[in-house]
Amino acid sequence: MVLNYIWIVFFVIAFVVGFFKLLFTGDLGIFTEMMNATFDSARTGFEISLGLTGVLSLWLGFMKIGEKGGAVNALAHWGSPVFSRLFPEIPKGHPATGSIFMNIAANMLNLDNAATPAGLKAMQELQELNRDKNSASNSMIMFIVLNASGLTIIPVTIMVYRAQMGAANPADIFVPLMIATAIATLAGMLYVCFRQKINLLDKVLLGFTGVLIALIVLTLWIVKSLPQDKVSVYSTLAANFFLFFVIIAFIILGVRKKVNVYSAFIEGAKDGFKTAIMIVPYLIAILVGVALFRTSGAMGFLTDGIAYLVSLCSLPTDWTDAFPVALMKPLSGSGARGLMIDAMQTFGADSFAGRLASIFQGSTDTTFYLIAVYYGAIHIKNIRYTVPAALLADLAGVLAAVFVCYLFFG
Repeated sequence: MVLNYIWIVFFVIAFVVGFFKLLFTGDLGIFTEMMNATFDSARTGFEISLGLTGVLSLWLGFMKIGEKGGAVNALAHWGSPVFSRLFPEIPKGHPATGSIFMNIAANMLNLDNAATPAGLKAMQELQELNRDKNSASNSMIMFIVLNASGLTIIPVTIMVYRAQMGAANPADIFVPLMIATAIATLAGMLYVCFRQKINLLDKVLLGFTGVLIALIVLTLWIVKSLPQDKVSVYSTLAANFFLFFVIIAFIILGVRKKVNVYSAFIEGAKDGFKTAIMIVPYLIAILVGVALFRTSGAMGFLTDGIAYLVSLCSLPTDWTDAFPVALMKPLSGSGARGLMIDAMQTFGADSFAGRLASIFQGSTDTTFYLIAVYYGAIHIKNIRYTVPAALLADLAGVLAAVFVCYLFFG
């Protein structure tokens, strides 16, 4: 429903801006340009989707090996000491714990097909424990905020789109994206802990928070100590090493579990092919709307307005070209993806704006979509402070994305 309104707004604003351009500037070619943009963007959407089939099939093939080899269960097991502190209302051994672990672990591995069903199941099981069936429980709020913060270990889809858009090193955004999404998760988690009076001085939570902060600080210190021309090189090296290590680890886990890794890869690759074909109409629809919005000049008015306000504070303004992605992400994942692709197409995949748009896309999740789907599934009416907590995580992720992008690519 949100995307429906956004799509309509793109078309209406594009028409209004184009009409006023024609009226006040005499630009007779504005509507011709806008129509040409719709045809070009439709072709681009199809070409991108077609090009995605190979890379998406490759990654979803490896992900299926990891899924069948027990990678999701392994992450759930390792995270159990922390999660038992974050969800103190859940009785030990309750099925909701397993569903929450499965959802978070699947999100971290970018397994959307496993994350959403596990998330809906977790909400249903949390509702069974909920005393007030119309109001969100503390555990529900914590669960939604952790989802909204978008913590992902392997941002497969973003790297796939960067590869398709011609990025020299599609994985060069991996480390800065990890830092941004970790900060978003940390901010959301700490806020909810504060509101729910969860003891942050507990040695397990203190240790987890300390390790996460230490890793972020250490990474930033290493990056700061390197020459600027070496930052991207070492970041890409670390990212590619980690990704290759994950692939090998998934295969080893699969062999240990006696999984037919070749068959599992083929099964996942088929899913990747189906996914790439399935998104063709959705990608074309959003790219056409974004193309009209940009060609009419409305996008320029938006970014120039933001840049002007930022310049009044004597701050750099080149990040504003990617900012529409950050504005869109809490509302619509598809809309933000379209704006990300548009930014890479307009400014270049390896431009500052192209990289920042990719980091924006991966640093948080679709907050309002998650709230609507997860709470709607169990008919929760009073969501309490879920929205401000989730948006705080989003804000932290956006600010962190801008900071690390300047640090790595500025």
